[in-house]
Amino acid sequence: MMSNKVSRRQFMSYTLMGTGGFMASAMLMPMIRFAIDPVLQSSDGGDFIPTPQKVDELTETPVRVDFTIKDRKDAWYKSDVANTAWVYKDGDTVIALSPVCKHLGCTVNWSGDESHPNEYFCPCHGGRYKKNGENVPGTPPTGPLDEYEVKVEGGLVYLGKTIPNTLV
Repeated sequence: MMSNKVSRRQFMSYTLMGTGGFMASAMLMPMIRFAIDPVLQSSDGGDFIPTPQKVDELTETPVRVDFTIKDRKDAWYKSDVANTAWVYKDGDTVIALSPVCKHLGCTVNWSGDESHPNEYFCPCHGGRYKKNGENVPGTPPTGPLDEYEVKVEGGLVYLGKTIPNTLV
């Protein structure tokens, strides 16, 4: 018959491992909580940012509109972030497109290349987009430019978050 007694040495070993494991977990839990806390917090998505662009001054030609996101919270830091959009009118609708190329993230310019007027042009690899943000076939971009949510208030253009292009 086999004995299930625990020797003194095994008891001490189990006790020290249990105590050490408890102390290690007590030290690690605050560090883990600190690391994942920003991920668990909800974002303030859906806020509209005012721009200096007056709706009355918009035409069918896209204009570059610079705006600043105040106190943007990124993990533990708050900072002001400068951003840009290409804004124009299509009838009575105000359209705002993101200037970030879908190929490698460079910034596109309107009529930035003399050989392709009335198109967005990405100088990094020759990417081209039509006025509505649709990528020109045969050029590097893999998809259309993103679109900003737009709201008009007090005669000024307000921009929200970027959404997939709804115009193409």
